[in-house]
Amino acid sequence: MKWIKVSLKTTTEAVDLISAMFDEIGLEGIEIEDKIPLSEEDKQKMFIDILPDLGPDDGIATVSSYVSIETDKEVLKKQIEDGLEEVKLFVDAGACELTLEEKDDRDWIDNWKEYFKPFYAAEHILIKPSWEILPENRKEEDIVIEIDPKTAFGTGSHETTKLCIESIKKELKQGMSILDVGCGSGILSLVSLKLGACKAVGTDIDENALKITWENMERNKITEKEFTSYAGNLIDDKNLQRKVGTGFDLVVANILAPVIIQLSEEIANHMKPKGIFISSGILNTKEKEVQHALEKNGFEILERNEMGEWISFTAQLI
Repeated sequence: MKWIKVSLKTTTEAVDLISAMFDEIGLEGIEIEDKIPLSEEDKQKMFIDILPDLGPDDGIATVSSYVSIETDKEVLKKQIEDGLEEVKLFVDAGACELTLEEKDDRDWIDNWKEYFKPFYAAEHILIKPSWEILPENRKEEDIVIEIDPKTAFGTGSHETTKLCIESIKKELKQGMSILDVGCGSGILSLVSLKLGACKAVGTDIDENALKITWENMERNKITEKEFTSYAGNLIDDKNLQRKVGTGFDLVVANILAPVIIQLSEEIANHMKPKGIFISSGILNTKEKEVQHALEKNGFEILERNEMGEWISFTAQLI
């Protein structure tokens, strides 16, 4: 489906007034691009997986919105120009460069790809986006995982995912069975299988995420004998709990603290005695709550790791 993207280059000082003006003339779903650094609170709320280097704040911003392809462009231009005259009475609105261009839905979905380049999620674990080429300086012993997360969480670049991968590298032994709760793009199952796990099972509440998971499995030549997936919430879905089964050597869950707290009550039912549970996605403000839940539900904390504002635990079922 095609749309018209309306973009106005202005100053960060004028953003609020211009956004209000856009709203008044019927432009909804306003998008703001600037170089103002995100606060730690914003990062935590947004759970950002890819954070591009924007450079220093230059005081310039672009306010954008999308309208129907059938919109009369000349009428819309006139409305914006009239609105700008009023805005300029109160603030410095800068260049006020207005562009109207046709866009396809696909453009919005794929914009983030320019920031996702090959990188090492851990030593010798090289993550390569499916549309990129391998870097020339890669090492022969590197394990290469090709991935296209699309709309599923899990490029491997977020601190929480890196924490999980480091813990998996440390704990996984050849022939282990893996349960990946909230598998998203499938990256943690892929890492586990490439490191020598014999079998991985992934669950996710989002069926669309599982489609992406399987695309990534096929991209990395993982077969149905090695990986199985189920849609649903393992915490309270009895049918899913039966399907997933028991006896896993290692469970990994890169979700969020409140979910891990609930999951800690159920997950032991799917693990071998002395099995390992790696949990991540825990903000440091929630650390004590998660630790208490794990210990209350029969786990001993073996290791705590930290990256930025995020905590991961490696725990063993007692």
